[in-house]
Order: sequence, then structure tokens, then C-alpha cells
Amino acid sequence: MSVPIVLNAQPAPLAQSWLSFYYADELIQVERAQRGREVSRILIKVDPDCRVRVSAPASASDEQVLAALKRRGRWIYQQLREFRAQLTHVRPRQYISGESHYYLGKQYVLKVIEAPDELQRVRLLRGKLEVSVRVKSAGKVSELLRSWYKARAREVFDRRLEAVLQQTLWVAAKPPLRILSMQTQWGSCSPAGRITLNPHLVKASRECIDYVILHELCHIAEHNHSERFYRLMQQVMPQWEKTKKRLDGMAAALLNGN
Repeated sequence: MSVPIVLNAQPAPLAQSWLSFYYADELIQVERAQRGREVSRILIKVDPDCRVRVSAPASASDEQVLAALKRRGRWIYQQLREFRAQLTHVRPRQYISGESHYYLGKQYVLKVIEAPDELQRVRLLRGKLEVSVRVKSAGKVSELLRSWYKARAREVFDRRLEAVLQQTLWVAAKPPLRILSMQTQWGSCSPAGRITLNPHLVKASRECIDYVILHELCHIAEHNHSERFYRLMQQVMPQWEKTKKRLDGMAAALLNGN
């Protein structure tokens, strides 16, 4: 089962091309990336921005890849419909008072305070996300929130990584952690075992954060999405599929803005 948000560790694409096929009278454009020997099967992904991507071995012909896409045509079409429905309800951020912003799975009302003589900062206070600025500016509010989310992400992710390591007995030592903003990935794991997480993930619930971290820790033992990989996921988080579905359903909202 592939995931709309990429959570696997993969090397950089070696080549890129475009394929297309029809499903339900819709022409679906697919970006094909050929990868090295690490990928032994065809992986299909639909991103929250409605891009469809397929990773395939260099030895697979376009006809073979198209056949695989057509076999999953119904799933691809349904994913596209779901993400398009999400996008219609997501308005571009204006960074003004009254907007709703997420943090750790909860929604907070944004309150922008103009205080020329005070320190510019972000605070969670009485159920509100307060941003103090010297002069009201959407750009400045966005910048302050982005820095705040990134700082909170590092703190929360480090704490959750420490907590879930108790479940992953195959990990000998706490892996290095990097925070990196991404539009189509919640996280990744390098071949050397470094975990990279998206600061947007700190807007999701603790359970969703744990799911992504555990997913990447499983990649330390099994680099690809093999049967062994999914057995490990089932072992450390039996309800991971429900959690994944909930995170996928919130992707458009969580990735909107900072």
C-alpha cells in the first residue's frame, strides 16, 4: 500500500519522463522517475497537490509501468478526487486575526497584536496563537510563525523520537535528526540512518507524529517497503493504517502556509 505523502528513504532520481493514461474519461499525467538498484518494484504515489508520481526500475519499460498504473487506476482516481476536495476547502493564508492554525492536532485562533515597543514573538496563550509585531504585516507574521513552528518541531520531534526508540529494538543508537520544510514528504531516512522530518508535521497529533517517526525508524532495518518493513510497522504500531489515513486526510490543511 503506497502513501500519498512520501515517507520512504530514496536516492535521487536518475532520469525523469512523463506518462499518461485515461481513467473515467480523465487524462491522468504521471511523472516517472527511474531509480537505482534499491528500487526493485514499481511504486505509485499521489501527492496532496495532486501530482501523480511513479518510481520504477530502469529495466521496466514504459509499457510495463503504464500497465501497473492502469491496474491502480481506480485508486489513483479516488486519491485525486479526495485531494481535490480537500484543496477546495483550503484557502490561502492571509495571516490576520481570526484565522485558524494547527498545532499538535488542535486548532488555534490566530491573534495578531501590533505592539511597536514590544518584542516580536509568538505565544500560545489561552487557546489562541498570539503573534506580536511592531507593524502589522502578513509577511512578518508568516516569518515569525515559520520560525516558531520549526523551533517547536525540533523540540517535540526530539522528545517523541526518544520515546518511541524503546519500541524499535533494532536501532542501536538514537539517530541524528534534521528538520527540513518539504511540500510532498513528512519525512525520510537516509541510507546512513539520519532521520529528516517536516516541521509542518508538528501541526498534527502526537499519534501522527509517532507514526511518521516509527515509519522512518523501520527504514533503518528495511530500506524499501517490503513485507518485512510492514511486519515491523505492525509490530510497533498495530493501528498505523488508521493513523496514516487520518494524517493523509489532513495533509492539505497542515501543509497550507508556513
